[in-house]
Amino acid sequence: MRPIYHPERDQITLAGVLYAFGDPVRLEIVQLLAEKGEQACRDCGGAIAKSTLSHHFKILREAGVIFTQKSGTQHLNSLRKDDLEALFPGLLATVLAALNRQAEVA
Repeated sequence: MRPIYHPERDQITLAGVLYAFGDPVRLEIVQLLAEKGEQACRDCGGAIAKSTLSHHFKILREAGVIFTQKSGTQHLNSLRKDDLEALFPGLLATVLAALNRQAEVA
């Protein structure tokens, strides 16, 4: 099995991160990881097809938003909070705050 690709901190771009944040499903994943910490892929998808969920995780991982590690038969995902904060101070907190405000209105 090939290793899971993660960009180095200096390879993470604002355009890539904003693209990853540009989909409601990916934003839900980010919000869940922020609230609950490390999660298995299967715990983040609800009724989404496995292949679609894999695609969303790949976008988030390759943008540098999440870190994925294999543990047995599972892939565990966590936010790369430190990297995102170092590169784009306040961005993740602002996105999460906006999601929380949006949820309160709905």
